[in-house]
Amino acid sequence: MPPAALARAPLFCVGSRSQARTPEALAAETAVALSYGGSSHAVLMATPADLADLAYGFSLTEGIVRHPDEILGVEAVHFETGIDLQISLVEDRSAALAARRRSMAGPVGCGLCGLESIDAAMRPVPALEGDDFTMTFSDVDRAVTALSGRQPVFEKTRAVHGAGIFRPDAGMPAVREDVGRHNALDKLIGALMRKGETAGSGALVVTSRLSVEMVQKAAFARAPVLIAVSQPTALAVETAERAGITLVASARGDGFSVFSHGNRIRH
Repeated sequence: MPPAALARAPLFCVGSRSQARTPEALAAETAVALSYGGSSHAVLMATPADLADLAYGFSLTEGIVRHPDEILGVEAVHFETGIDLQISLVEDRSAALAARRRSMAGPVGCGLCGLESIDAAMRPVPALEGDDFTMTFSDVDRAVTALSGRQPVFEKTRAVHGAGIFRPDAGMPAVREDVGRHNALDKLIGALMRKGETAGSGALVVTSRLSVEMVQKAAFARAPVLIAVSQPTALAVETAERAGITLVASARGDGFSVFSHGNRIRH
């Protein structure tokens, strides 16, 4: 478990029969800026661990890069009030991002995940083709069980989200945690990128609800299946349908619901 993921604070516990003071483990949270070419692109509230993974994953799922080799480096600059992840891109990606920024007209706001316009928030997603990857009913249950046993920060704090990649023939080789559900998913995707792997040969498994942003990120990661323990939003289901993603929700070990492209889930 990364030490930066935890903090400690005094706690005054009141129970039905006793009172006690004891130190309590808490999830760490700090402001993290993602900067490209010296300009801040987004500011997230995140757990200050696995930050290089966050930089890589965010860059891919927000459409800033397409491949890990388009990122030249990531430097974490620490300030008293937060951390600035300074991300260097290859020339053509840096130019494309600059053009994207110039195309934004009018004042910018910090709406959905720091995006600068409604059009950016509702961006089109790449569509998957083919059904080469499939899972059985028992694989879905195994995936959820595997993630529940691989969240050390959650076990100590009960205050973070988890995201893992599950492959039926290999289990769950990677898991990331964060106070933000989007950050946990970006960290996982970034960890895979840095290993030269993709989400295309597995299912992404998350402990949160499924919002449209989660589906968008899964689409940019080329994940065929996205599994969650909670329900999706209506827009998440619509987006998954268009993107060709199999959306599995309410997966808690005693059953689950399939909302889109159910042909990848078999008995």
